[in-house]
Amino acid sequence: MFDILVYLFENYYTPQACPEADVLAHKLAAAGFEHDDIDEALNWLYGLAQTTEQCVQFAQHPQDDSRRIFTDHEYRSLGTEAIGFISFLENSGVLPGVLREIVIDRAQATNESPISLQKIKIIALMVLWSQEAEIEHLVLEELLTDDHSRPSH
Repeated sequence: MFDILVYLFENYYTPQACPEADVLAHKLAAAGFEHDDIDEALNWLYGLAQTTEQCVQFAQHPQDDSRRIFTDHEYRSLGTEAIGFISFLENSGVLPGVLREIVIDRAQATNESPISLQKIKIIALMVLWSQEAEIEHLVLEELLTDDHSRPSH
């Protein structure tokens, strides 16, 4: 599924540039992706659209002084590395509170626990992409960097 999400980011400048789900499924199959992965990715993207729509009202009334406290369940399902990265993006001003909540929701929708740093980066990238958010070059580079390819210090 994550390979498909990266493929969409790399091949479609905006979410509106993506074809309808059935056409997109055929294009992804033609690109060599497995049908199960395609279904999972399309369901995940549908969930992203639903969650985003539900959060629109919340976004109209932002709380600048609010703080996010993660529950024990969220620590178990996301993991400390993913939560740390989400906090980093939020504190850097890249991820407003409403988008943070969407990232958390979509991470929990992956059924991977705890979620890897590389996958939380892809999820954050897709949430920002879905909102057509301006992403600074250095942040984009960080989101696209595979941590396994970095030399250890």
